[in-house]
Amino acid sequence: MTLALPPDIAATTALLARGGYVADTPLATTVHLALHMARPLFLEGEPGTGKTEIAKVLSAQLQRPLVRLQCYDGLDISAAAYEWNHARQLMAIRLAEVRGETANLESSIYSRRFLEARPLLRALEGEASVLLIDELDRADEPFEAFLLEVLSDFQLTVPELGTIHAATPPVVVITSNRTREVHDAIRRRCLYHWVDYPDAARERAILKLRAPEVSDRLAAQVVAFVQKLRTGDYYKLPGVAETIDWANALAALNAEELEGGAVSATLGVLLKYQDDIAKLRGEEAARLVEEAKEGARA
Repeated sequence: MTLALPPDIAATTALLARGGYVADTPLATTVHLALHMARPLFLEGEPGTGKTEIAKVLSAQLQRPLVRLQCYDGLDISAAAYEWNHARQLMAIRLAEVRGETANLESSIYSRRFLEARPLLRALEGEASVLLIDELDRADEPFEAFLLEVLSDFQLTVPELGTIHAATPPVVVITSNRTREVHDAIRRRCLYHWVDYPDAARERAILKLRAPEVSDRLAAQVVAFVQKLRTGDYYKLPGVAETIDWANALAALNAEELEGGAVSATLGVLLKYQDDIAKLRGEEAARLVEEAKEGARA
């Protein structure tokens, strides 16, 4: 059963927190407005800052199914919205010819029973859901034009069948890692928020929720280390998910605090490119460990 929308910003913040998501006030406000204004929520930011997780939390906490459209280069209507089942249509044509029932054949084979629903159509036709259009910047620009009808009117036009309207508009969350600019026409139809890396206090709160078995001492040092690391010149900075994974990895090694050997052995949990690992390993890692310990004590 679908739950009611949170009545105010504080309730929205609490709803996200129950799902393990610590949101600051601007983000919670934007999410709250998107829910109550029935507007798509466009979240942009660096990879690993928790954009996709918001859709997952809303799905779980509002008890609505999550319908996910993962975007990629070459994504088209047949994969994103709908596709005619040509095999079934061909069988129906042959059966109609055998029976001599070809008078209304064209209209019958283009009926709803031959239409295969993909994520966009499933989100519009089904029960109230959360539609996640993930990493829109990976799709081709022409695909954005197709999305405008869905985002503006929560409807989808199938030329052979007509326009399908959503009985209950889904909660729409669009994410982008900004590998390219998403067109203004999409942005104008959405409420926008830039999801940045959290500050130290919020990242510690996230660790407390998502990695409760990690000691406060270790968590404080991990966050201080990662916060300092993000000020460096690396190819891919670690996101919140990597902070959580790294803290859990260190805890699994029974680490009580940051120590050079454990840090060096687990850098592949925190960083995902060998050049970044090589740059950090050794004296640089030792320096950040000492600064993190000092910062955690402050």
